[in-house]
Amino acid sequence: MTRQYSALSLFKEGLAGQTGWEKAWRSPDPKPRYDAIIIGGGGHGLATAYYLAKNHGVTNVALLEKGWIGGGNTGRNTTVVRSNYFYPESAAIYGLAHSLYKTLSTDLNYNVMFSARGILTLAHSEAGMETAARSVNAIQVNGIDCELFSVEDVRRVVPIYNFSPDTRYPVYGGTWQPSGGTARHDAVAWGYARAASRLGVDIIQNCEITDFIIENGRCRGVVTSRGTIRAERTGMAVAGHSSVLAAKAGFRLPVNSYALQACVSEPVKPIIDTVVISPDTGVYVSQSDKGELVIGGALDRIPSYGQRGNLPVLEGVIAGMLEMFPIFGQLKMMRQWAGIVDVVPDSSPIIGESPLPGLFLNCGWGTGGFKAIPAGGTLLAHLLATGRHHDISRPFDLDRFARGRLIDEAAGSGIAH
Repeated sequence: MTRQYSALSLFKEGLAGQTGWEKAWRSPDPKPRYDAIIIGGGGHGLATAYYLAKNHGVTNVALLEKGWIGGGNTGRNTTVVRSNYFYPESAAIYGLAHSLYKTLSTDLNYNVMFSARGILTLAHSEAGMETAARSVNAIQVNGIDCELFSVEDVRRVVPIYNFSPDTRYPVYGGTWQPSGGTARHDAVAWGYARAASRLGVDIIQNCEITDFIIENGRCRGVVTSRGTIRAERTGMAVAGHSSVLAAKAGFRLPVNSYALQACVSEPVKPIIDTVVISPDTGVYVSQSDKGELVIGGALDRIPSYGQRGNLPVLEGVIAGMLEMFPIFGQLKMMRQWAGIVDVVPDSSPIIGESPLPGLFLNCGWGTGGFKAIPAGGTLLAHLLATGRHHDISRPFDLDRFARGRLIDEAAGSGIAH
């Protein structure tokens, strides 16, 4: 049962150094055997653990994290949530995630601060407007809310944009998803962790996978820095490090890992109340509840595991942002970072059993991982519980590369992969 705190008790707890807080989740020592193992303590891994317990009643589960909960991409992204993708398969998977985000705070009994502030994707030419019109038609056919915006619509929603006649990136219009928005990234991780723990999941941090236990051609568990742990089913949701663990399991994945860079400004009063994406500048901008401008850009196309990013990419991101919003020119940048994303040839995720039976994959989300967390967890949990695909996950199986059934969403990412 959740402990209730009064305003006075919260004040006293702060003065006392916060020594009496109830722990949000348990941190037990690992047991030698579980019904299922989940590798990765980011959003997708935590969501998998939660839905495995909640939807399928499988509670004897170990979630193993090399570092700390939410310390990877889940805590290093720009918090955008949307579902306006082109292909029906993508609309189904991101639409599932979006629908779950809308009620996630209630479901987890934890405020993930989902804010449906709208997503505006700009078009900067006549050709861009033609592409935008085609995209809106396809997205609406997929059952996702989306509108075609004129330049007057853009001016109404984002009046501080650079509409001067000599701008390098004039606005012709764009696409608008009113139900899109943002959620608090660390709150999503903590909410899933607390809810999964209360359902019986063991969350084990500082537990590195060093090898897989393979017997009779099947994965039977893992060897970790905290001992050997066995299970008949293992799920892997480790984003940019998917190819590293796949190599330990003896197979290759069609995954390249890149750094995706972002930064935040000093906090200012509310000035932009939506998310603005510009494929031509390669920049997207929103404002956090604290007042910081959250600024993201395109991939650094040099494969890397460096989470610090680099100056040339940051310069390009800031230059594009200032072309869009010259009014931001005097702001100070407070922090910059990079997340390591896993990109596959068709820029769509991989969900399904790996070439090693008993080991199941959730990877390849590229720049779309955060917005897909509830769906990725739901679908991997279904695979672990039943051994079979959910209808939504079936098109994203690894075998699509052999079948030639690719789902090329490079443009649908908004910032092309």
